[in-house]
Amino acid sequence: MKPFTLIALLLVALIVYLFVSAPAPLAVDAAASGRMLSIEEVLRICAAENAQVRRLYTQEIVGAGQAVGLAFDEDWKQPAVQAGPLPALFLRSAAVSLEKNPVRLGLFLGSDFPISQSNLFQGEQLAEFEGIRADQDPRFFVTPDTGLQTAMFADLAVAEPCVTCHNEHPDSPKTDWRLGDVMGATTWTFPSDQVPYDEMFDILAALRKSFRDAYAGYLEETETFDRRPEIGERWPRDGYFLPSVEVFMAEVERRTATESLSRLLAAAEGGFQNKGNAAIEPAG
Repeated sequence: MKPFTLIALLLVALIVYLFVSAPAPLAVDAAASGRMLSIEEVLRICAAENAQVRRLYTQEIVGAGQAVGLAFDEDWKQPAVQAGPLPALFLRSAAVSLEKNPVRLGLFLGSDFPISQSNLFQGEQLAEFEGIRADQDPRFFVTPDTGLQTAMFADLAVAEPCVTCHNEHPDSPKTDWRLGDVMGATTWTFPSDQVPYDEMFDILAALRKSFRDAYAGYLEETETFDRRPEIGERWPRDGYFLPSVEVFMAEVERRTATESLSRLLAAAEGGFQNKGNAAIEPAG
């Protein structure tokens, strides 16, 4: 079987696995599973999917939601607070879901000026982040103390509510953030420097599940609201509505499918080169 045919079979399998959510074993030639992707290629794909989801959540849920009366707050899980998670906290919820998954993909959003000191970069990550602040290019390295493959992608201030929140927060160590600033970096970790294609499918499936879990957690929280938004097919831009988990994830898949498949094809053909995807990372 020719290499291109194997790649085509793998991509068809990816579509089935991710978009139809079939847990059954992949129907591909067993020999194809011997192909490997570098962890840099894998984490670039993960970062690109994360950026699309965060843009969707920031603009279509938080931004449009605030305009129709939905609230978003850092204390959204407190019983007395009727609000949803801010974009950065949505990412944290997804990261918590990833921690519970057998796939050993780690996700962390840090900064040199975080509101929470638990998100403060230190050591090698701080040194790498100083470079990212200068040129916005992603960094790939092995973290000395953990031995984990690590990738950092610039997190840019692309939404005014995120800038305002950080500037006005009483615990913020920096109060002059502006749109376009590098506010932090999404940081990914994985134990291996190469990943078989079939394991790549597991990683992407785990990442998609983490987005689903984070959004489902928000909808679950709305059940406690005095005025619960109608949940179904419509979005906040249409009024006091929220999309269901299925509708939200369908939009996630629509926005990420083409880019992820293109990146996989480029990687398979040995032409995967992209150093400029930092600007797609939204901060909030």
